[in-house]
Amino acid sequence: MTIVVRTILMAALFFGANLYTLPQSHKDPLNTNKMMMTKPSAQVLSKGQKTIILERVFMDGEVSEEILHEKRLSNKVYMNKYKSWQLVEMDDDQLVFQKKVDDISPLLKSNGYFGLSDDGTLSIFNGKPNKADIIQSFFQIDMKKLEGKKQEELLKGIPIKSKEDFTNVIETLKRYSISKQEQ
Repeated sequence: MTIVVRTILMAALFFGANLYTLPQSHKDPLNTNKMMMTKPSAQVLSKGQKTIILERVFMDGEVSEEILHEKRLSNKVYMNKYKSWQLVEMDDDQLVFQKKVDDISPLLKSNGYFGLSDDGTLSIFNGKPNKADIIQSFFQIDMKKLEGKKQEELLKGIPIKSKEDFTNVIETLKRYSISKQEQ
């Protein structure tokens, strides 16, 4: 999983854990005499439910997860319901389905840039290359062969707004890659 997905999942878990551990007085600060409906614990939820995880794998390597809690039925029912997905993991309490998405991730569309890492590797950054995290790396570029204008663009960062931008940049820069023998 990528750092972004892990961070989102950790934040959700932290928020949920804090919500369940708050004393009743914090949940109802006015101390009104209303009956509060509390959420059942995770153990109670899982008795009659099964966790279904839908993973979308984007062409840039980003993976998004959708976690569903559904009524416990036979695995055959879930296989039929998610027949356009590939089953990648299964146990008594959960099923994990995966689907490859022929597009770049929403993260890349909103804030993705092609650039060069410190060692000259073509990489995708979350934000401008000099100030951002590397999302994915591809291949090392032979800077001697790359024309000055392209070098400058990569140093500034080339925004990625579409699948076409993504594939065009990769295809254009492949011819400037350093082969394993040259390294």
